[in-house]
Amino acid sequence: MKLFFIIAISIMSLFSFTLLNAQNMDNNKEIEASKISDFPIGNKLPEMYSKYFIGQAYLAPLTHNKELNVPISNVTFEPGCRNNWHSHTGGQILVVVGGEGWYQEKGKPAQLLKEGDVVEIGKNVVHWHGATADSWFSHLAIECNPQYNENTWLEPVNDAEYAVVNSVLKK
Repeated sequence: MKLFFIIAISIMSLFSFTLLNAQNMDNNKEIEASKISDFPIGNKLPEMYSKYFIGQAYLAPLTHNKELNVPISNVTFEPGCRNNWHSHTGGQILVVVGGEGWYQEKGKPAQLLKEGDVVEIGKNVVHWHGATADSWFSHLAIECNPQYNENTWLEPVNDAEYAVVNSVLKK
């Protein structure tokens, strides 16, 4: 009977340690993300958007007054996270507020982005953006011409394409 209690206590201790370790990993992610910029990281993207992203991204809407008609959100990407190739019928402006990330237009080389960089994306320009493999990345996404701006989501940036960008350009 004594052996049974020792085994039971050992299993419960191991289970508790595993739960605490998982919780600490989540807390560490939050702490790391909170250091990326002065803007809130927001909430994980809703499940319906997961098919357009590889990895985890977060969204924090910053403007709420519909009369002003200038939607601005802070988008934060965990290391390695990127969105699919896509375009916007009304264009988009990205203002990098923390970390390091990538921006690439179809047919052009990827650009390394750092805090303070601004990217003006024209109407219907096919592109992708996201974090480098080893850094969080956060940018303000400004929706241009919101009265008719719609996203067209395309294929993912596959792991091979992404690996090339990170290994060749990050040196």
